[in-house]
Amino acid sequence: MMDANQVAELRRFIEQLKLNPSLLHDPSLTFFKDYLRSLGAQVPKIVKTERDYEDTAETKPSFSPSYDDDEVTESDVDLDDSDVVEPDNEPPQPMGDSTAEVTDEDRDAAQLEKSKAMEAISQGKFDEGIDHLTKAIMLNPSSAILYATRATVFLAVKKPNAAVRDADMALQFNPDSAKGYKARGMARAMLGQWEEAAADLHVASKLDYDEEIGSALKKVEPNAKRIEEHRRKYQRLRKEKELQRAERERREQQEAQEREALSALEDGQVISIHSTSELEAKTKAAKKASRLLIMYFTATWCGPCRYMSPVYTNLATQHPKVVFLKVDIDEANDVAAAWNISSVPTFCFIRDGKQVDKVVGADKGSLEKKIAQHSSSN
Repeated sequence: MMDANQVAELRRFIEQLKLNPSLLHDPSLTFFKDYLRSLGAQVPKIVKTERDYEDTAETKPSFSPSYDDDEVTESDVDLDDSDVVEPDNEPPQPMGDSTAEVTDEDRDAAQLEKSKAMEAISQGKFDEGIDHLTKAIMLNPSSAILYATRATVFLAVKKPNAAVRDADMALQFNPDSAKGYKARGMARAMLGQWEEAAADLHVASKLDYDEEIGSALKKVEPNAKRIEEHRRKYQRLRKEKELQRAERERREQQEAQEREALSALEDGQVISIHSTSELEAKTKAAKKASRLLIMYFTATWCGPCRYMSPVYTNLATQHPKVVFLKVDIDEANDVAAAWNISSVPTFCFIRDGKQVDKVVGADKGSLEKKIAQHSSSN
């Protein structure tokens, strides 16, 4: 929940919107405008004059949008967990020494214990069956079938963790044990490990399909698919958030660069240039701010220049979004040489770092016309 200060700040922001709906067209509030439209709201289209944009830029909303929702909070997955049981947390069952040498007598004795186990299990005496199978494993600790068989009995008494341990041992000794994959898959289903259970049961089905595996898959696969769909959905959402965050950071960086560029430009003023480095800095700033730049090449001894200088200054006040530079060719002769200036006054029009037009001589009318022509896109 938002705290009281945030609510108060949001309320002030809404009041500002009521007084000036054009605030919604501020680029930094695009996400908020899109959200309103997603709710069915109609955002008024406001045609602004240049002055309106200046006023909007000067009147920033006091409410600062928060991006705390960048983190994706996952919802719960609707799963059928009616067959899930509480995990058994008993100490691990005896496994025997897999490095021990097994004799024929040991194998025969182990087979006898297994037979006793199967008889006990058939009578519903599962604990007794587990005891016999454990004795068989101790006699023949490298028999995959003994571990897989005990795993199925642990499933019958709802001890899935014990069944997983036995199935792991069975698959260690026989990686192609269908019974081992089947027992582990069914045990993982009991633990609610749906994707792992589906994977094991699919392998078991390929090795040796039976109806019990098919029945188990019918219960497990829907949950596994829901989890996979859920994962993909939130992976997509996180990716979208990452892209939105990257785009926002790029936009914020661009806006910061534009603000930095604008701070280097003096609206409505004529800026004197004394070196190529100064000119380069102003040219880059004008390019970042997408502004028309005019270079006025002059000289103190030039009579027509003395006539054009006040005209040029007056034009600067009339076009505050155009960058007006002045270069004295005697003081900054390197700049004049770089631009091949052969006479003064000369006015060069620069857009995006490239010259787009030029006026030579004290032609006030042509200068005004060119400024109006090229500044229209500012």
